[in-house]
Amino acid sequence: MKLSVLDQAPISRGSDPIKTLENTVALAKKAEELGYSRYWMAEHHNANGLASIAPEIIIARIASTTKRIRVGSGGVLLPQYSPLKVAETFLSLEALFPNRIDLGIGRSPGGSQLTRSALLDGLPREMGEFPRQLSDVQGFLHNTLPREHSFRLVKAGPRIDQAPRLWLLGLSERAAINAGRLGIGFVFGHFIRPDNGEGILRTYVESFQASETFDRPNKMICIFVVCSETQEKAEELALSQDKWLLQVGQGRDTKVPSVEEVKKKPFTSSELKQIEKNRKRCIIGTPEKVKTELTRLSKLYNTDEFMIITNIYDFKEKVNSYRLIAEVFSL
Repeated sequence: MKLSVLDQAPISRGSDPIKTLENTVALAKKAEELGYSRYWMAEHHNANGLASIAPEIIIARIASTTKRIRVGSGGVLLPQYSPLKVAETFLSLEALFPNRIDLGIGRSPGGSQLTRSALLDGLPREMGEFPRQLSDVQGFLHNTLPREHSFRLVKAGPRIDQAPRLWLLGLSERAAINAGRLGIGFVFGHFIRPDNGEGILRTYVESFQASETFDRPNKMICIFVVCSETQEKAEELALSQDKWLLQVGQGRDTKVPSVEEVKKKPFTSSELKQIEKNRKRCIIGTPEKVKTELTRLSKLYNTDEFMIITNIYDFKEKVNSYRLIAEVFSL
């Protein structure tokens, strides 16, 4: 099984963005040492608790301090940007770090409508343009825009032989069809919405047409995982993630609280119900339990590649979680 890391660079309460990004670089280096396949950075805006705002810059920093692991975005929020600019940014990264760059793209607006408007500098753009934008990114990456395209004579640079691998992050059959028809990779966000993933991935495979990016379907599952030596310890560590997910879901503070802070105020009955629902997006437990559950999901989703996200308060425990998972899978 291939395992990778998705990092939103969540800021723990009492820490700051500088320390958080230092931890991101340290975790990426450790992930490479442990045998993880990829390290992807998310993109979020106008959130006080997430430091992964400009994934392209963090990717360059991580790639410059590692040697083997593939580094990428999970994902660039294309509806707010120019396909040409996105393609050229990642072609530049590919030129600097050959055969190591992944361009993961998402359809999210990046935050509130006001935040999206600020990213677009007030210019109008419909979210419905996304499929065209995604196709344009691929066309610019590989110089395959159709002859009738308005920008056919614009060549994305730097002009290198190998383009970064293109992936789409999605939660729906529509996204799966977009990825399949373009022949790009597809990442299903089990960590956001763990419903109907089997059908969505089946649609991706059935829709797939070979392209310059991939000649066969490539799919990953992204999931929250918290691992520790005992089930009791894993459950305790996960309390900070439980509370964080509640806060995010309520549009509140996005900094990760400590376990001690969480324990000071008991969860309400409605919060406990939401936590139970959120736990379907997660695996929490010992290395053996994590291995059993990922193996089960591997059969369910018919894929052997997972991207793990761990948003707990204590950085040392986060590193230990990734270490235990790597060891139980003999990465």
